[in-house]
Amino acid sequence: MNEITLNDLLNNVKLYNESGITLIEKAYHYAESLHDGQFRQSGQPYITHPLNVAYILSEMHADTDTICAGLLHDTLEDTEITKEAIAQDFNIDVANLVDGVTKISKLNFSTKTDQNMANTRKIITGLTSDVRIIIIKLADRLHNMRTLQFKSEFKQKENSMETMDIFVPLAYYIGAYRIKTELEDLSFQYLYPDKYKKIEDIKLKIEEDSKNCLKEMLITINEILSNENIPNEIKVRTKNIYGIYKRLNKGQKISDIHDLLSLKIMVDDIANCYQTLGLIHQEYHPINEKFKDYICNPKTNMYRSLHTTVFGPEDRIVQTQIRTFDMDKVASFGLCAYWDIEKGNARDVMQEDLKNKYQFFKSLVEINKVFADNQEFVWQVKSELFADKIYVYTTKGEIIELPKGSTAIDFAYKINSDVGNTMVSAIVNDKMVDPDYILNNKDRVRIITDIMSYGPKEEWIDVVQTTIAKRKIKEFNKK
Repeated sequence: MNEITLNDLLNNVKLYNESGITLIEKAYHYAESLHDGQFRQSGQPYITHPLNVAYILSEMHADTDTICAGLLHDTLEDTEITKEAIAQDFNIDVANLVDGVTKISKLNFSTKTDQNMANTRKIITGLTSDVRIIIIKLADRLHNMRTLQFKSEFKQKENSMETMDIFVPLAYYIGAYRIKTELEDLSFQYLYPDKYKKIEDIKLKIEEDSKNCLKEMLITINEILSNENIPNEIKVRTKNIYGIYKRLNKGQKISDIHDLLSLKIMVDDIANCYQTLGLIHQEYHPINEKFKDYICNPKTNMYRSLHTTVFGPEDRIVQTQIRTFDMDKVASFGLCAYWDIEKGNARDVMQEDLKNKYQFFKSLVEINKVFADNQEFVWQVKSELFADKIYVYTTKGEIIELPKGSTAIDFAYKINSDVGNTMVSAIVNDKMVDPDYILNNKDRVRIITDIMSYGPKEEWIDVVQTTIAKRKIKEFNKK
């Protein structure tokens, strides 16, 4: 890989934010002089790391303050500079972002574990004040994972485990798929090099074998859409290596993975998404049960697209993903796409949408409120938010995200605490069940309430999975 230079960064920024150049250049030279004489384990001058972090952020069209903070992200930790000085020399936003990604000093802790837990909490809760903190942290982790070959084998495995445990779920939750899949593959490569190599070989062979089929479909679909005057762009995508491994690990065969090969079709508006779907189905037979409409029913991290799996040429099964150009930005970068879509207003819209549209955000705020102990907080986040999830439907067809093992009681409290407090039973897929019934993926759930009920039973605390349900049951029984 070519070394990234300051010019590469500035050229990237010029494409979308000419006015930020002066401050970004200042931040680079400021960081360069502060890190002077410091080196990475690769032997390179330390400044190469923050420069690469800033470059990754510029690929997402990050705003000026975020890129400056990317350049300065290690200065509070590794140099003598203070937050006040950064605020004075740049602005308070840059200073807050740098502070947000800085580890808490080990002087505050008696053990390494305590320090790690406090820092993990700081990273995770950073997004409640400013989601850009997490985005800088993800860019930082991505560059560190890309250059992990210079660390000891123990460190490689330790960093990869932490990446899988903390950073991959965070990237997923804010919808940053591109970063998520690269982090997964890099971690997997260090944790299980043999399995990685084996799947990489399979993937390369499939890509080679399918080249002609995908090219033929791409030309055909492009022609059909052009004849209908639908502006479009089509890209080929293969599932990432860790994604393939996860499926094989669940007992699937390679031939079962229907989204192994995908064509991403971008068009100009939603109406044309549905028209394109119809045109593709006229040309290629769909597999009915493999159709998903994430435009009407977005995923809980706001991913939107139409997915249909069709019988392509040469007896191959190919998934097509149809979306607008803006949806494609969100599909690749999640909340980071707002920098492009919302321009100058992006940071506020990011924070607003995170609060109102992303279900995990409310759960995170709840866990943060309930658990004072850092170790308990991290454990709860990992088990409630970062472990396996199920997605169930309300009677209106809204999707509710819950940790695996959740009961109808958890569902009720996720809807509203009054619903939970007056719940007497539930109807799941048209069958009456007890409140402690354990839900499965794709269940349809209706809660039966009675305002004359005695309220939630104390023993429910032992069966529920979510922090909000536990807290509300405890509060009710205290009364």
